[in-house]
Amino acid sequence: MNRFAISAVLLGAASLGFANTAPTVEPVPAPFHCQVPCGIYGDELRVSMMNEDIDTIAKGMSQIREMEAADSFAHNQMVRWVMAKDAHAGAIQEQVASYWLAQRIKAPTGREGNERYVRQLKILHGITVAAMKCKQTTDAAHVEKLRGLVKELEAAYFSEADRKHMKAEHGPEHDRDGGGEHKR
Repeated sequence: MNRFAISAVLLGAASLGFANTAPTVEPVPAPFHCQVPCGIYGDELRVSMMNEDIDTIAKGMSQIREMEAADSFAHNQMVRWVMAKDAHAGAIQEQVASYWLAQRIKAPTGREGNERYVRQLKILHGITVAAMKCKQTTDAAHVEKLRGLVKELEAAYFSEADRKHMKAEHGPEHDRDGGGEHKR
């Protein structure tokens, strides 16, 4: 519930004499890891979350296309799928900005590592743009672009040892090519 809706509920309750029974607003936990230097990060989890978001976007697009092709459909169901698709695309964009760019991708201090850094930035920018395009359309090509870019991020970010661990721990879907020097 946004702050305007909460204000409306509280004002409505007060005007009806129910001020003491107005709903309490609980703090909402941040969806991504804190931005304090705690040293506890779940990089593999973040990739998994992006892949889950991508799967949901793909399902939403498929459902929307099916409804568009039908002679009749429940409009509220289409609205719900559009909102779900857009929310998951937005979650990817938020994760790129709040987690990867703000906390994990570090600018090199010297010339060494600059190529890797620029590659990671280009990939993350591509993920953000592809997620935006997923909001705008039901074109599955944008979903596939997102999938490919997330795989590229894994290859550009995680070291060979990280990828071996991910493959052993999480299965062959985490077997990616590429290099990296991710340190834990």
